[in-house]
Amino acid sequence: MKTHTSANFADAVSGGVQLVKVDEDRDGQRIDNFLSGRLKGVPRSLIYRILRTGQVRINGRRAKPDVRLAAGDEVRIPPVRVAEREDAGKPAPGQLVRIEDAIVHEDREFLVLDKPSGIASHGGSGISFGAIELLRAARPNDTLELVHRLDRDTSGVLVFSRRRSALTALQAEIREGRATKHYLSLLQGRLPQARVTVREPLRKSILQGGERMVRVDPAGKPSVSHFTERERFAEATFCEIAIETGRTHQIRVHSAHMGHAVAGDDKYGERAFNQRMRDFRLKRLFLHAARFEFEIGDRRYAFSAPLPADLRIVVDALQRA
Repeated sequence: MKTHTSANFADAVSGGVQLVKVDEDRDGQRIDNFLSGRLKGVPRSLIYRILRTGQVRINGRRAKPDVRLAAGDEVRIPPVRVAEREDAGKPAPGQLVRIEDAIVHEDREFLVLDKPSGIASHGGSGISFGAIELLRAARPNDTLELVHRLDRDTSGVLVFSRRRSALTALQAEIREGRATKHYLSLLQGRLPQARVTVREPLRKSILQGGERMVRVDPAGKPSVSHFTERERFAEATFCEIAIETGRTHQIRVHSAHMGHAVAGDDKYGERAFNQRMRDFRLKRLFLHAARFEFEIGDRRYAFSAPLPADLRIVVDALQRA
């Protein structure tokens, strides 16, 4: 049975395949985010599963998780069996307090977090509640959408939209390279010069089980990162990093590619170096989204988050060494 309804999760369970026409206000939205909005309450791990297995189609073609929709596209959404649904329950009250305490700005268009390390941007891959799910639980009357992402272990500025028009406008700024993102990081070794630019294309693959791996590949997407030395230590460099593009794991892969991996990076870094950094009380990935600036119309936004205490302790310890 096929339906052309605007069904939510319950409709998707009880009905059959949905064929949904993409509205104008969803033009440019990623298919995984589109499905999250349509299938309320369905874990992202299940959404990625139906995408990987080819059950979701756009205009008759299999959809990849990062493809963007165009107004007028027809999306085939399969039925989701009740047995497949993973009941995550409700977030603990302490989680909601923590996410509310992390809010650093809110207005009619945007809500901004200084996201703590350890909280994913969204749920999935064994994570019941990411920042977006926690915020929606804390603010049930708000219409919140995740504008961009930070890795789970990365702290700092994370922006959410409160209006669809704000979401599409900011995402357009990001795609066109007009939004400025600055990070603070501790890199292995000493950079060859005070300023280094890495222009290497990045290609993402999703391993079985949903783990993402990224590598430098000529067939990948153009990616640009600018590294500026802030302070030099015996075997590490404290840097500010500005990115022109926002690829998955961009800073981590570019850093490792030039031989100066991010401290605490268990995926792309060097184990021996990470072990030595533990002597300076580093307990996680040393990557912090410090500043995010952009303009929409005649209004300029500049959101910032200071280096958190757990990373400040590491810098202080290196300075004393």
